[in-house]
Amino acid sequence: MSTKVLQNKKTLSLKAKTIATLVSVVCAVVIPQIFHILGAASGLGTSLGEIFLPMHLPVILVGLFAGPCAGAVSGALSPLASFALTGMPFVANLPFMMLELCAYGLFAGLVSGVKMPSVAKVVVAQLAGRVVRLAALAVAFYLFDATKIAPVSVITSVKTGLFGLALQWTMIPLTLFYVESLTKHE
Repeated sequence: MSTKVLQNKKTLSLKAKTIATLVSVVCAVVIPQIFHILGAASGLGTSLGEIFLPMHLPVILVGLFAGPCAGAVSGALSPLASFALTGMPFVANLPFMMLELCAYGLFAGLVSGVKMPSVAKVVVAQLAGRVVRLAALAVAFYLFDATKIAPVSVITSVKTGLFGLALQWTMIPLTLFYVESLTKHE
């Protein structure tokens, strides 16, 4: 990543990055709960969360807005805070989600200053998160004999979450465009 690209990007203060991270964590806890409530009311259970991937949106957004540290912290803390407050995600899935979401936020932040289409930045973050999750699952499966969680589950989760991935390809670039248009008018 060139220094010139990073210099052209407006940098946020530490206070702004901290607030953005906290807002992201709160959104990553609250938004999935809305989907769980709707799922429970419709008889679909937790499947709406698995389809729409609502926890991913605020983590990727904060990485793109506030940088890799804010994204990584938000990604690691969001599932932990959600588990502490709601019992979701399930404890067996918690470390894998923490690593995956941490990677989403980290890589979104790393590509935030790179000149490429916003949707490409989202895809890079999504791929990085899934690769990290796959690696963590493989380590657990092959080294620690955690046979209940197989690495092939990443393929299943991608298939289940295709709508959520497409939603991220749409919503995140639109949000970035909207915020950038607001800042141009200031």
